[in-house]
Amino acid sequence: MNLAEIKKLIEIFNSSSQIARLSIKQDNFELKLDKSNATALPVAPVSAMPAAHTTQVQAQVPKVAADPAPAQTLESSVGASKGGDFITSPMVGTFYHRPSPDADPYIKVGDVIKKGQTIGIIEAMKIMNEIEAEFDCKILAIETGDGQPVEFGSHLIKVEKV
Repeated sequence: MNLAEIKKLIEIFNSSSQIARLSIKQDNFELKLDKSNATALPVAPVSAMPAAHTTQVQAQVPKVAADPAPAQTLESSVGASKGGDFITSPMVGTFYHRPSPDADPYIKVGDVIKKGQTIGIIEAMKIMNEIEAEFDCKILAIETGDGQPVEFGSHLIKVEKV
């Protein structure tokens, strides 16, 4: 794990994440993030660590307000917290609505999509993972903004099964 990957993890952890603690072990490297601890320990550069050395990072994280952009929806009276069917995030990462910044989005509110159709991409550790619909459905609302960090189980798209 290199320094850029560590910084990206800390950025996702610090943003709208509800996770209080995170611990990652990879080979002889260990990273621990804890929002409840008020002290910050310096991080040794990954290339400077001996093979058997373990680094621990304690990050102090301020509370971050949720994204103020409202969810796109067909039904203005239905909010993100109301019941319904959702396509949820299978992993932690950054959600994108389109394959590239200049491309059209995979889906729009009102679209009827088929099982297996791509609804977006989640970038995790610099790997782009296509997220597919698990059933035929109509898009009622896009709950997650483009480029927004998501957690496992986060609501991405509100749908109505067809």
